[in-house]
Amino acid sequence: MIIPNKLKLGDTIGVVAPSSPIIGEKVDELKLAKKIVEDYGFKIKLSKNIYSNTNGYSSTAEEKAEDINEMFADKEVKMIWCANGGENSNIVFEKLDYDTIKENPKIICGYSDITSLTNMITQRTGLVTYSCTNFKTIATDETDYSFNQAMRVFLKNENTNIIGDKNEKYETIQEGTAQGQLIGGNLELTKGLVVGKYKVDFKDKILFLEELGFETSPAFASNYLYFMKQNGVFDQIKGLWIGNYEHESGISLEKIVLDTLEGEYKFPIIKSNNFGHIEKKAVVPIGVKAKIDTKKERKIELIEECIRSR
Repeated sequence: MIIPNKLKLGDTIGVVAPSSPIIGEKVDELKLAKKIVEDYGFKIKLSKNIYSNTNGYSSTAEEKAEDINEMFADKEVKMIWCANGGENSNIVFEKLDYDTIKENPKIICGYSDITSLTNMITQRTGLVTYSCTNFKTIATDETDYSFNQAMRVFLKNENTNIIGDKNEKYETIQEGTAQGQLIGGNLELTKGLVVGKYKVDFKDKILFLEELGFETSPAFASNYLYFMKQNGVFDQIKGLWIGNYEHESGISLEKIVLDTLEGEYKFPIIKSNNFGHIEKKAVVPIGVKAKIDTKKERKIELIEECIRSR
């Protein structure tokens, strides 16, 4: 794996919008996030097409890929922060310059739809990428928890074997131990990476999954999980880590997972509320080895470095 360098104050962070367009009130939110991060001590470079909405529902695949490719090629830029989530970051897959990305490794991060992009970059290049707060979300979160978590890892490189807060609570759904590289993110988007030309490799991985209950009913979550089961994902993974899912029915994601697995798999399953569509968003590195041990209070930890000191 290729591990990117950590940041230092004064570095330039590039911001791209590979998912939903930055229009309407999102423009002001992005500007506020820019001010927050600049006040913290960084320089911000917005991508050329950051405010594009050429298609009427997003910028084009060419515009999105151009911005990402240029940010990776730009020697001044030390980190790429995705602005916000949405539905169609996958349109860039065939237009990304994976050689340029591999030759210019740097932090790239985001959550929700962005995990489609980050998993693909890790798959195609070996670059460690990250699930964490989106750039715009820095301005819309109720607290600075998620931004501080990003700084703890990307800037300070503190306790990076620990995912999230030291006092984070983990629940055992199914007992056991496992080791493997982390892969995953949003359930619906991860499901889209199971088969086809742009599938990712789930073999011997620890899969982490979360879903937005506001948009995804338990039946839809069941659909996605069964699709993954029917295509052999759960035959390949070493462990499963369930994140946030809140639906008005009160039905939990762990229940839907267990209904899907039907007792057929023996790998450990744990649950936490520190990644995904939730206020507390930890930094979860994609492509880094982790260990699950359900006997421990902190049931998952990294066993490889996730950021490199300069």
